[in-house]
Parts: sequence; structure tokens; C-alpha cells
Amino acid sequence: MTAAAPTRPRTGLFTKIAYGFGSVAYGVKDNGFQALLLLFYNQVLGLSPYLGGLAILLALAVDSVLDPLVGFISDNWRSRWGRRHPFMYFAGAPAALAFYFLWRPPHGLSQEQLFLYLLATAVVVRSLITFYEIPSTALGAELSENYDQRTDLFGYRYFFGWWGGLTMTVLALQVFLRPDATHPVGQLNPAGYALYGAVSGIVMFTAITLSAAGTHRFIPFLKVPPKRPRQPLAENLRHVGRTFWNASFLAIMGSAIFSSMASGLTLALNSYFVTYFWLLDSGQYAVLLLSAYLGALLALFLAPVLSRRMGKKSATIVIYMLTALIGPLPIMLRLIGVFPAPGSPLLLPLLFLNTVVTVTLAITAGINGTAMIADIAEDNELKTGQRSEGLLFSASSVIAKSVTGVGIFLSGVVLSVAHFPDKAQPGHVPQAILLDMMHVYLPLFISIQLVAIGCLFFYRITRQQHEANLVALAERAAEAAAAQPGSTSAP
Repeated sequence: MTAAAPTRPRTGLFTKIAYGFGSVAYGVKDNGFQALLLLFYNQVLGLSPYLGGLAILLALAVDSVLDPLVGFISDNWRSRWGRRHPFMYFAGAPAALAFYFLWRPPHGLSQEQLFLYLLATAVVVRSLITFYEIPSTALGAELSENYDQRTDLFGYRYFFGWWGGLTMTVLALQVFLRPDATHPVGQLNPAGYALYGAVSGIVMFTAITLSAAGTHRFIPFLKVPPKRPRQPLAENLRHVGRTFWNASFLAIMGSAIFSSMASGLTLALNSYFVTYFWLLDSGQYAVLLLSAYLGALLALFLAPVLSRRMGKKSATIVIYMLTALIGPLPIMLRLIGVFPAPGSPLLLPLLFLNTVVTVTLAITAGINGTAMIADIAEDNELKTGQRSEGLLFSASSVIAKSVTGVGIFLSGVVLSVAHFPDKAQPGHVPQAILLDMMHVYLPLFISIQLVAIGCLFFYRITRQQHEANLVALAERAAEAAAAQPGSTSAP
């Protein structure tokens, strides 16, 4: 008698929620860095904006170098807890503590000391989140090899990342950063930032720990890297090169470069559009931001539907085309005089609807793109003999972090070409300057988006190709098992 082999757990709703919930930590970190960090160190603590921006940029550069290193180590890690979970469990508590101290620097620091403190804590926070985020994202490719189920898994990851990050930012602005007698403007109250950091740290630790624990039971069924002797650096670099030199991977990375560039351009200029072109106040701007909640929820359901009906590649191409058309549509209609003008009661509802649609499309494209990277794992394994999900997702992470900055730089170019004035007051910017800004932005955005679409046509992994890859890998594994000493084969 032999014991029955253990049954692999089902990748059901609980697993999808547990896996996706971990991205709350990344969402909280990302929103904190983008929306509040420079404001806190500049306006509250008095650090010069140049030094503050430099510290955040340097921390991003260190993080970008660390991403592929963590991905490579994670791909080849051998332990009783598998390749991914040791890093996930390790990162939780240190990341939470580091995030708390980021918002609570010592009193009395000079400009140079405050710069070094921000740089050091930002590097630590980003690095620890990378030790969680890269292995955790790569885990999605192992939790399911099913073409459509992967889209479901990454859909939950995007959903929780967006909702978690937005919720902590809303709580910061509405609950923690409250005005008092000394600080009539809540965003300038230093006590509120300390509380925000503490609560955010607890949320991050909880999300990371619950996600790792919720997927722990899959460890015995996950991929185990083969035992290999320690290899020289040159051989490791060749492996990295073979992993990245995949036609489908290069196609999806090329598309990601230009789509991230377009996103960075639009995000950086959006506050100018809202404030100077549409003349919305801060309360109306907040209403537009709330549309992201609805967009993330719609994308959670839309992405798998499109994946099943159209395939990921075709769905993403269609989404990018719609984004290039619908995203700037209100601006184009306003330029030809057929969209409600500032002050119209129809303006905010129509902009809200447009924002919901564009956010839904952006998140859906992100979900599909991430699932397409996961499908490259088997294609790469078939060609190189190694599983390299960590490396694949680390490259995607580096591009998303770095190239968005290029888009932000391009936004400065747009403003400079249009001669947009400094310290401008809403309603007092000459119409000619606003028109020049839009005439530069619109063709630039659409052109970048079209290049992103063009790159996707070179992505080769269809549903049929993915299933053929799985069959080929299963046959290879069966042949390897039959060749092992002591194995038996059927007569």
C-alpha cells in the first residue's frame, strides 16, 4: 500500500482574495510616495523641494536596480517554504516599521541631515516592499497555469492595490490630517502624518501577512528550482539575457514602455487640466478621484470577460485603441465647442463618466498585460529549461517605475512649449496658452499610445500557444521522471 498523493488546493475565490489582498501594501506605499511624501518633507518639515525630489528620485533608482536582483534570487531560492513565501513573510514587519519611521523623522535636523534621513528611509521602505512585491507577483503565475484564471488572479491584485492605496489616501486627507488651532490647514499638521504612518504600517503588515498565510498551503505544489552548483556572474548574466530575449516578452515590454510614458504624461498634466482648463475646485476634483474606486471594481470583472472572449492580446489592443480615443475626448470636444463649458451643471457628471471609463480601461489593460507576462513563464521554460517569473515581473516593475518619470518629464516639455505661466491663477490663464498646451498634448499622447499598440502585434502567445506550451512541458517532465533511476514505465 502506498499513501495517496496530496491533492493540490483549488484556486478558488478565497485564494484569489488572499493573493490579491497583499497588493494593498504596495498600493499604500505607492500612494503615500506619490501624493503626500514630498508635501510632508517640503511644506511641513521645511526640506527644500530640490533635495526632497532628489532623495525620492535616488530611492527610486536604487529600487530599480534591486528589482531584477530580487527576482533572480527568488526564482532560484530553495527552502521548505518554497521560492516565494520566505521573502513575503520576511518583508511584512520591517516594511511596516520603516514606513512608520519615514513619517516620523527626529526633530531638529538640518537640511542635509533631513535629506539623508529621507533618502535612507525611502530606500529601506522601497527595498522591503520590493522583497515582498516581486516574489508575490511572480507567485500568481504558479498559483494557476490556466490562461483565463490567471487574468482573474491578477484582476484581484490590481483591485486591492487600487482600493487599498486610495482608501489610505482618503483617510489621510479626511481623518488623520485634521486642522487644529496651530495648523488651520490639515495637510500641514505634522501630528497627522505620524498617525498616518502608524496606521498605514499596520495595514501593510496585515495585508502582507494575510496574503502569505492565505497562499501558504500551495507551497508543496509550487515549482522547485533544480539544484545547481554556484555559477559565476557571467553565467548568471547570460541566464538573465536568455530570459529577456524572448520575442513576446520584448513586445509586451515595448508596449509597457510607451503606455507607461503616456500614463505619466496624462497623470502629471491632469491637475492642470482640472484646475485651469475645466476650472474645477478641490471638492469637484475629489469627486473625480473617487471615480477610481468604480473603475477598479469594473475592471475586476471586465478583464476576465474580455480575456475569455477575445484573448488577452486582442483585448489589450482594443483597450489601448479605446483609451487613445476616449481619454482625450472631452478636451477634443471642448476645442471644437461641443462639450459643456466650465460652470455648466453637466460638466462634472460628464467628466466623472469619462474618468470612470478611462480608469476602467487603464486597469483592465494592466491586468491583461500582467497576465500576458505570466504566460511567458511557460514559453520561456520551454526554451531555456528554467522558470524565471521573478525576473520577468521585475523587468515590468522597473519599466513601470522608470518610464512613468519620462512621461512626467514630457509634461514639463508640454508646459514649456505652451509657455504656461508660473503661479498662475485659475480663470486668468490666456486662452491662447491653454489651446497651445492642448495642441501639443493631444498629438503627443495619441502618438505614444499608437506606438504602444504597435508593439503588441509582435506578442505571439495566444490561448492555443499557451496550452501547447503546457502540454510540451508536461511531456518533458514525464520523460525526465521516466529517466530517473528506479523509475518504472507502463508496459
